[in-house]
Amino acid sequence: MAYQIITDSSCDLSVELVKEKNLQVVPFYVSFDEANYLKENEEIRVHEFYQKMIDNPGIFPKTSLPSVEDYIKAFTPCVEKGLDIICICITTKFSGSYNSASTAKDILLEDYPDIRITVIDATVNTVLQGILVLESVRMQENGLGYDEVIEGIEKIKRTGRIIFTVGNMDYLIHGGRVGKVMKVAVNALKIRPMIILKDGEIFPFGIARSRKKSIQKIIEKMKSHFEEIKESPDDYEIVIGYGYDYEEAVEFRKELLESLKTYSKKSEIDIFQIGAMIGVHTGPYPLGVGLIRKYDR
Repeated sequence: MAYQIITDSSCDLSVELVKEKNLQVVPFYVSFDEANYLKENEEIRVHEFYQKMIDNPGIFPKTSLPSVEDYIKAFTPCVEKGLDIICICITTKFSGSYNSASTAKDILLEDYPDIRITVIDATVNTVLQGILVLESVRMQENGLGYDEVIEGIEKIKRTGRIIFTVGNMDYLIHGGRVGKVMKVAVNALKIRPMIILKDGEIFPFGIARSRKKSIQKIIEKMKSHFEEIKESPDDYEIVIGYGYDYEEAVEFRKELLESLKTYSKKSEIDIFQIGAMIGVHTGPYPLGVGLIRKYDR
């Protein structure tokens, strides 16, 4: 039986790519005033979101997860056509999107008991969730069945990593991701945190005193990661994630590819824009790299 792949907008895939790959994306909501919430990429585009942050530095936007009703609306046209569904949601450590999708699934299965709906906790987010979704699409395009795709997702999601930095700590501090003692030290020393996401959680792996040094540390950390796991970047999908500054991301890609030449054959890396779900915590200038093993390697 045919099946549809659905995800939430934490995947940070462009509107154009979503259409090209025949995906369905259930949007998060973003608000700058805590009263009016706009659907990401439908009522507010990502660049517009970052521009508002830059134009209003004293305002800290918030996001809200997709509702059960949002998922019912997304699932219903599929089940009415007799399509099974694989729904890939942002890590449950960051959002309750998975719970909304699971409740919607339970409601719909009462009326459509013969349809299969599988809701998956991606254990990742942002551009890393995006390349996990794209690998799922590649499995589907290569003729893998419903159960095989689910098995493939579960197999590779554990290999996912995001290694990144931010422009400053203001948004992490405001969101409660940094303690009060750290806040004083950060502001006094103007340090930038180095952060890695694995298994659905974020962990610090160092600090840097300048943007240039923090970018260099990302490149070094990526190389040491592959040395530690004794695998090749050639077997991985790798993307660069950025917030507002695309030109900086292009320059970062040049430096990263130059480093990769010394230990891989990879010559191309895509650049994805990080969306609102993560942007509210990082501010306008997150920059980093996401990587996940290809399902057939």
